[in-house]
Amino acid sequence: MRLVTIVILFLLCKAAEPRRASPGGVRSRARPGRVGSGRRAAHPVKRYAPGLPCEVYTYLHEKYLDCQERKLVYVLPDWPQDLLHMLLARNKIRVLKNNMFSKFRKLKSLDLQQNEISKIESEAFFGLNKLTTLLLQHNQIKALTEEVFIYTPLLSYLRLYDNPWHCVCDMETLISMLQVPKNRNLGNYAKCESPQELKNKKLRQIRSEELCNEEEREQLEPKPQVSGRPPVIKPDVDSSLCHIYVFPIQTLDCKRKELKKVPNNIPPDIVKLDLSNNKINQLRPKEFEDVHELKKLNLSSNGIEFIDPAAFLGLIHLEELDLSNNSLQNFDYGVLEDLYFLKLLWLRDNPWRCDYSIHYLYYWLKHHYNVHYTGLECKMPEEYKGWFVGKYVRSYYEECPKDKLPAYSETFDQDTEEDEWEKVHKDHTAKKQSVRITIVG
Repeated sequence: MRLVTIVILFLLCKAAEPRRASPGGVRSRARPGRVGSGRRAAHPVKRYAPGLPCEVYTYLHEKYLDCQERKLVYVLPDWPQDLLHMLLARNKIRVLKNNMFSKFRKLKSLDLQQNEISKIESEAFFGLNKLTTLLLQHNQIKALTEEVFIYTPLLSYLRLYDNPWHCVCDMETLISMLQVPKNRNLGNYAKCESPQELKNKKLRQIRSEELCNEEEREQLEPKPQVSGRPPVIKPDVDSSLCHIYVFPIQTLDCKRKELKKVPNNIPPDIVKLDLSNNKINQLRPKEFEDVHELKKLNLSSNGIEFIDPAAFLGLIHLEELDLSNNSLQNFDYGVLEDLYFLKLLWLRDNPWRCDYSIHYLYYWLKHHYNVHYTGLECKMPEEYKGWFVGKYVRSYYEECPKDKLPAYSETFDQDTEEDEWEKVHKDHTAKKQSVRITIVG
């Protein structure tokens, strides 16, 4: 009897083993199709859903749409029509169709970089007559004509580089547009990808005969002048006099080398450039054109008297600029226009002349509120000596009839705080690291 009982218990245990092993496994074997289809159904969501919705926000009273990295292929119909800034970078847009942005008539900036754009229809930007900034770099555009930009009369900043430009006759009108002097911020750095004989040549440097007359192109020899202007001659000072440091950042140290000009062949990956304590008395056009990664530039103690409006062309990543202890009296209009990410600007120990020519520098700083600066104090003429430039500009307009005051006169209300800030730093002569801590900290 005991033996029979043991046998029965053994059989019952064997029968219960599959259930104890994996209840889920039993269900999986019973309904395999449902699990498989569930997994397949998850893939389209991961592949095509944009994820988080686009963000609409207001910053400094201007409305932004941030729709970056959403894998979009077109403009969505429910976006607000009163947007001023549209960020569409890193999506999957391939074609810009006619009237694609026509309802966004207030748009001031449009960021389309790092998409897959290969075609832009002739009326794609129709209605954008207030657009000032258009970013089309890092796409697949091969050809464009000037006609595309006819609807953007205020366009002042255009990026086209890192596109496979096919430089043939169809591109002549666009290239001519880029070469107009007033369009100096349009199409910088864009280069031909083909044909082979024009590969890597900048669009802004191509002559029309190179595009449209191949026989003449083979026969022509380079001319020393274009449009009657003397060519820009690179300085015959080379960077071999300087020291390169890799740690902690790529640095070219050229201080105290008795340099009279900015060296040529500066390595393009340099992040910090120190040209302080030399004898460079002027900065000519495109001095730093090939140093795209530059973030810190020290030009202090050089005796600089003049800076060409295109001297800093291309330094869009520059964050710190030291112009202290030079001979600057004012800035020509446009000197600072390419410095979009500037954070720190040292201006002390310059003989700033407080007349109408100083207004450009002052208002540029007022409208770029995120740029911290030091040393903007009148040294000439005698009647304004010791005044902060902000105080001088206020007094200038206070003497004018009210109907001649500029549209941005409301910024005067902020000058009291600015004067206090300047006083704190008026006699500050500590090392730059201390200044940086004082300003940022």
